[in-house]
This record gives sequence, structure tokens and C-alpha cells, in this order.
Amino acid sequence: MTENIKNVTVKALAWDLAADIHLPPGFDENRSYPAIVSVHPVGSCKEQTSGTVYGAALAEAGFVVIAFDASFQGASGGTPRSVEDPAFRVSDISYVIDHLVTLPYVDAGRIGVVGVCGGGAYAINAAMTDRRIKAVGSVTGVNFGRLMHEAFTGYDPIAALDAIAAQRTAEARGAEFRVDQFLPADPRTAREMGVTEIDVVEATDYYRTDRGEKPGGRTEAVFSRQATSVGWDAFHRAEVLLTRPLCVVVGDKPGAFGAYRDGLEIYRRAASTDKELVVAEGFSHYDLYDRPEPVGIALDHLIPFYNKYL
Repeated sequence: MTENIKNVTVKALAWDLAADIHLPPGFDENRSYPAIVSVHPVGSCKEQTSGTVYGAALAEAGFVVIAFDASFQGASGGTPRSVEDPAFRVSDISYVIDHLVTLPYVDAGRIGVVGVCGGGAYAINAAMTDRRIKAVGSVTGVNFGRLMHEAFTGYDPIAALDAIAAQRTAEARGAEFRVDQFLPADPRTAREMGVTEIDVVEATDYYRTDRGEKPGGRTEAVFSRQATSVGWDAFHRAEVLLTRPLCVVVGDKPGAFGAYRDGLEIYRRAASTDKELVVAEGFSHYDLYDRPEPVGIALDHLIPFYNKYL
């Protein structure tokens, strides 16, 4: 696969976002190309699946692809670090598009977005309100707001919000930030803890081993900044606002993070007249991050999808 990457900075609210632009083979800066924004999972970074897998493959297929680190994460700016805030995650996508439309080799009328895991739902949400996005793809997309409202708060969101409020007040008065880890330290620790749930086991294998571990991929979050996530829903008003062509890819081995469930829900609810649901049979959420066969299934649908609508 051709490696032709430009490292750039993108102006966001009051800081810069770090981004990699993956350029297609035979890139000619005098030409005009369709472009795709690639959005990383929760707690991930541009050097993981959004950039090195989907970003690289879509660039190889002829698109200019920009993979970026979210605000407060990776090499991007913003403090405190390790904040996972859906409002910022979605607005980051628009800031990245602001950058794309200034590039002479990008056709501003042919911009799409693709996201993996939480990035898939962020991409869908962004496409509802930023009409510069002409096509949206979601790979094993997870509605992080739904996950926070349910399992990640022990199905007691009000108690979680009370605890978040108390912690934020303590920090405002000088207490140390509380940073929660999403995963065990490594696969061995997971086994010793008796962890058997497929998404947690496979996330640990991806993020905590040489398979996917990168310095910028910190699967953690500042607890006091999670209130917005608890009250957020990536799919709110999809029946009215999500009109762009949509390609949803999921594996049919469901796990606790709920990508299969969320994929079917948004496919049903989207107002899009052109929409496709791709089920990679026999594969799980994290298989779609980097395993060649399921990634190939996803790309076999995503590439023609973007060729048609961009």
C-alpha cells in the first residue's frame, strides 16, 4: 500500500488539532480530489484504525483522506487531557472540513466522512448538521451517549451524574483530576480478573498489545467531564436530519459495547433514501478494526459507496 502522508495542523476552537492527510497514488496537487474525514474510536488516535487501516485504504482507492486526533486527545491540543466529550468530538469534524475546503486539491463539493466505533456515531451525528458532508460511512459504530447512559454508568445515569458533579466541584476547588481507565492493563490482567465479555477482551487485545497500541491511543477519560456524554444521543433527530447517503457496517457477533444494535437502529431510523446495511457475518466489533477479512468486507462496500456519492 502506498504511503504518502502529510502531517498538518487544523485550527479548532482555541487550539490546534493534529492530523495526517493520506494522499492517493500518483497524487497531483493540480488535480481536484474527493476527500474523506476519518474519525477515530473513543480513546483512540489517528495512528490506529482510523488512519493506518481505513484512512490508508481509502487513500489507496483514490481519495484524499484526513485522519485526526480529537480535541484533548493524541497529539491535538486542549486541556485537561483525556476528555471524551461528544459536543467537541462532533465539532472537531467541522473544523477538519474547514481545513479541507482551503486545500486547492480538494473538491469542496465532494467531502465525505467515515468513522470507526464511537467515531462512526460521531460521523453520523456530524452529517446531520454539517451539510458539507455529502456521504457518511460508519464502521462498527457505537452511540457513545447510549453506552454512557446505560452500561458505562451501571444503568444508573442519575447517580453517575451526581458523582460527576461532586467530582467536578472538588476539582474546581483544587482536587486532582480523576481519570478512569476503560480497559484492563493487558490481556493477562484481563484473564486474571476473570474478564470474558467479548468486547472488553478484544479491546484489551487491540489496545494493550503490539497489535494496535500507540502512544496517542489512551483508553481513558476524565470522569468529571463525562456529564455531556451521559445526556447525549448520537441519533437524535436522525429521522429528519440524516438525509445524506449512509453506509453502515457491523459485525454480527454482538458485544457489550452495542455496535450491532446501534447499527441496526440507525439504519432503520435514518431519513436517508440511499442507505446500506452491511453485516460482516462471523466477525466481531474489534475484528473490524484491523483484521484483513472483515476490513476487506467493509471496504468492498465503502469504496464503491464513496465512488458513487462523492
